Amino acid sequence: MQKIKFWNLQCVLRYKVVLLFICTSFAIQSLQAQLRQQLNLSDHDDKPYYFGIVLGYNVSHYNITLDPTYLQRDTIMSVNSENAGRVHLGIMANWQVSDRWDIRFYPLNLIFSEKKFRYTQKYPNPGDDKLTSTQNIEGIVMSFPLQVRLKSDRINNFRVYTLAGVNYNFDLASKAGARNAETYIKVKKSDFTAEGGIGFQFFFKYFILSPEIKFSYGLTNVHARDPSLKYSNVIDKMYSRMILFSLHFEGGGLSF
Repeated sequence: MQKIKFWNLQCVLRYKVVLLFICTSFAIQSLQAQLRQQLNLSDHDDKPYYFGIVLGYNVSHYNITLDPTYLQRDTIMSVNSENAGRVHLGIMANWQVSDRWDIRFYPLNLIFSEKKFRYTQKYPNPGDDKLTSTQNIEGIVMSFPLQVRLKSDRINNFRVYTLAGVNYNFDLASKAGARNAETYIKVKKSDFTAEGGIGFQFFFKYFILSPEIKFSYGLTNVHARDPSLKYSNVIDKMYSRMILFSLHFEGGGLSF
């Protein structure tokens, strides 16, 4: 039942993000149509390297696998990870390998995230009459994505692209090494993820605006399980899941 609830929540969230992405794209295209008579940044594809600034909003949660022995315990009856949103920002470097292929790297990429857990307990905590409790995990992640991008032909001042890659994340706010405390779940500092997404390039006179939506799937178990903590011992594994909506402001580069 928990997996079905997770899936429905994630589907609703994806529909909202995709709708926002489409509306933003149409709004930008209507502005860009005014410049359709001229080709902006006509020498852009001749630049092997160029750079950009990234601003965006992300929504994330954990895909949880419960410990096989959790049903034998008499404290926590169920646990769910709920979606929560934060912002991210960074600097992008792009290498145009050919007319179709790019390699992108982010030398500076900072992601603020939050993970919410909702527990159902058999007995309320001392001094409280509620059978449900929530636990929040704040994250400040230094992210180092390496991506390959496949671009379409440029149509006037517009282009579409898809991307795929891998990412190494280092959580600066991780408490995996802290002493035992029942007020949080311990999360490992390092995580590897696989990423995929789609984006659009709108060529303006002095810069390129690229709205992009990307999905990130954690490949490593980030749960630092502590059997002595009641909020931790019911969980076996946690894998990160994130949806990122970003705006890339791409500009100058190098020509040879």
